[in-house]
Amino acid sequence: MSTQPRKERKTLYNLPVHKNRARIAAHLDGPLLEKYGKRSLTVRKGDTVRIMRGEFSGQSGKILEVNTRTGKVTVDGVTVSKAKATQVARPLDPSNLVITKLDLTDPKRREALGAGEEAES
Repeated sequence: MSTQPRKERKTLYNLPVHKNRARIAAHLDGPLLEKYGKRSLTVRKGDTVRIMRGEFSGQSGKILEVNTRTGKVTVDGVTVSKAKATQVARPLDPSNLVITKLDLTDPKRREALGAGEEAES
């Protein structure tokens, strides 16, 4: 671990794909925090989130896309107008989101959370 900003940036820019993906995480909402005993989790397409910061704060929606290259996510219903008056999705930083509902369709994710039995019943 270095304290030099240039070395930290170099490390960040040259991260392997699997480590870069793990950096795209958001905090869990209160009930989920108590249920799973984890503070934050990697966001996935299909999770429902609430926006905590910025011009869209207070809105909720499902995650439509996770862009690992930029480290941003797009949320359903969060759009901005372009000069041509067309609507385009606004990428958001996952640190400004709180996960309110998890997408547990993936068995590996259920197993990692210890939610295999609870999610099936």
